[in-house]
Amino acid sequence: MTLNQSPDVLYRTYKPLLFSLAYRMLGSVMDAEDVVQEIFLYWSEGKPPQVLNEKAYLCKMVTNRCIDRLRAASRQREVYVGPWLPEPLLTDVEDFDRPSGTYLHKESLSTAYLLLLQQLSWVERAVFILREVLQYEYDEISDIVGKSSANCRQIFHRAKNGISGLKVSADSEGTESPRSESIKLQVEQFVQALISGNSAQLVSQMKSDATLYSDGGGKVTAAIRPILGAEKIAMFLFGILSKLPADYSYRIVTYNDQPAIVSYFGKEPNNVMTFRIEDNVVTDIYIVINPDKLHHLPRL
Repeated sequence: MTLNQSPDVLYRTYKPLLFSLAYRMLGSVMDAEDVVQEIFLYWSEGKPPQVLNEKAYLCKMVTNRCIDRLRAASRQREVYVGPWLPEPLLTDVEDFDRPSGTYLHKESLSTAYLLLLQQLSWVERAVFILREVLQYEYDEISDIVGKSSANCRQIFHRAKNGISGLKVSADSEGTESPRSESIKLQVEQFVQALISGNSAQLVSQMKSDATLYSDGGGKVTAAIRPILGAEKIAMFLFGILSKLPADYSYRIVTYNDQPAIVSYFGKEPNNVMTFRIEDNVVTDIYIVINPDKLHHLPRL
């Protein structure tokens, strides 16, 4: 990339990368989009002097803006009602026009992965994402986060040792891996068992100590605490099913690069359910029902 590229060219070139970084940092689609827009608005008003690496500089700006937002929102997170879950990101680009590209089509977008990232400090999260997910070299990361290469290496290894279960798939963009097909089939079977009222089948598809997390944010009725155990989860879901309105419908769509169940009341999305599946059984269920986290979802 040569220097002095126009803002429009930079936007088309780097928006998927910058959005990918911001979304993984913040866990919010709307905030990530705002950060990227702010960066390019600032850039269009006059490129900062002595910028030799536009890509690295843009990533640095995004990282700093994200850390500022996380710092400002830290108090809100402390008093958040019930479990906090990241905003669903629609990655089924065949159905809807959402941010897409190589940076998005990875298992590092799954709800389980994003929640593990929340365990890291803000700087650790930035270093980890840049190295593990976006495959940056330590010298590049050093320029972005303002720390030495050696320090970045230490931060990365400390972050990696501090959390477990983070594995990034190298599936090609636009293709479905056998694992993706298997997960989709399991989600379809899960839905059928739920709709048909087959409690035994539903329980058999979950690990005995499975956990359900429901994020209502205090805005709507939701389970304030995680629900533990396959049988309790089945009872909870059947209880919800019995109270659904007549205009209820659902679709299985790809959110966070995983098959997800999107429920609609009329034409409005009411909640998004994603899963963590290991060894062909559901280990965790995540339901985002907080309306503030659903504004960006497409209507039917």
